[in-house]
Amino acid sequence: MMHKVFHQFRRFRRNENGSMTIEFVLYFTLMVILLVTGVEIAYLNLRHAMLERGVDVVTRDIRLSTGEIPTYEQVRAQICSEATILGVCEDNLRLEMVQVDPRAFSAVPPDADCINAEEDPRPVRNFVAGKDNELMLIRACLKYKPILPTTGLGKALYKDEQGYAQMVVTSAFVQEPR
Repeated sequence: MMHKVFHQFRRFRRNENGSMTIEFVLYFTLMVILLVTGVEIAYLNLRHAMLERGVDVVTRDIRLSTGEIPTYEQVRAQICSEATILGVCEDNLRLEMVQVDPRAFSAVPPDADCINAEEDPRPVRNFVAGKDNELMLIRACLKYKPILPTTGLGKALYKDEQGYAQMVVTSAFVQEPR
């Protein structure tokens, strides 16, 4: 049986009819998949850099603020205004901010609290404003839809039931004395 399959394959390989068409289709498909994957990676990196920049700018403002303690909604709105290309950011961005004791470190849960616009709203997991000289950890989780979810990198990303992938950014800072 296998001998017949190999014989047919050798005959197909030696056949010169339509050989350029077959090569073109194979190589063109591979090149398009590589191009689409490159575009997806570039946009993913741009989205991640803008989210990280937004979180860094906001944590700097929180760290240096004197007197005013920002609310969850204020912090989320400010991150979304700093990271302009994130799309429907305020509907798909979830934040956690916790005080961490550096001498008796207990890790935050490894799974980030994420939500997308299509899910039912749920309460914030943990968002506590720090006191003077406390080490704070802020984690932002953004749910987004890949550009091409069925091709290249978009297919390899872990997605929820609605087709949203997630991106997590974490930052730590020390609350300055007021």
